[in-house]
Amino acid sequence: MTAIPQGRIRRRVGLAGAVCALAVTGLGLTGCSEEDPDAGTNGVGKLPPAKIQAETRTAAGAADAVHLSGTVVAGGSTYELDMRLKDDGGSGSLTAQGATFELLRIDDELYLKADAAFWDHEDGKDGTDGSDEDDSAAAADKLGGKYVKVPQGDPAYKRFSGFTDMDVLLDGLLTLHGALATDGHHEQAGVRTIRITGDKGSGGTLDVSLQGKPYPLRLIRAGDAGTLRFSDWGEDFALKQPPKDETVDYGRQLPTS
Repeated sequence: MTAIPQGRIRRRVGLAGAVCALAVTGLGLTGCSEEDPDAGTNGVGKLPPAKIQAETRTAAGAADAVHLSGTVVAGGSTYELDMRLKDDGGSGSLTAQGATFELLRIDDELYLKADAAFWDHEDGKDGTDGSDEDDSAAAADKLGGKYVKVPQGDPAYKRFSGFTDMDVLLDGLLTLHGALATDGHHEQAGVRTIRITGDKGSGGTLDVSLQGKPYPLRLIRAGDAGTLRFSDWGEDFALKQPPKDETVDYGRQLPTS
């Protein structure tokens, strides 16, 4: 048996220790049992779950803008959202009951844009006497493909403006139910996250960024009520009034969906 010089053994032990030290400093090297999964992060992964939830709500509440996409189940209906939101409004698309339409809100002015098929027969009348069908077709021709200004007293205003309100959406969505717990380190769109759950997941799960500010990145809502992704936190975008020749001020209650 060949004896290994003690100097060589010491050098190997020293090298292994140096590699582990590099891993702990967050330089991306793995394989050491002493590696800290929170090394090089914003530190929220080390906090109790209730504190993590509080930190992410604070970060979201202080943000100027966000891109929100995914599904929300509410009132027996499933909505697919792809919205960009900020303090004074939002824009994007919403799909409900197989129909897709665009929403645009600038301050208190809300616009809805959809094709003619969306508006046709949306008043709930069957057109059996001919006149109602004609009225529905006329409304569809007038409103289809246009930015329709929604009167603030119209039921549609209350129904849809909430999807363009950053504060309302985030306040209502970023909630886990039941006993909170952490569920390990994960990754969303290339960003390291810490996951927290409510009632072991039945009360929802939330992935919180470990890089930069502790923004929420993905939410699975309690009770199979949808999955949402959050991105572009704090990235401003333009909200522009639609061209006048593409705008219709209906002037009375919109056809009822």
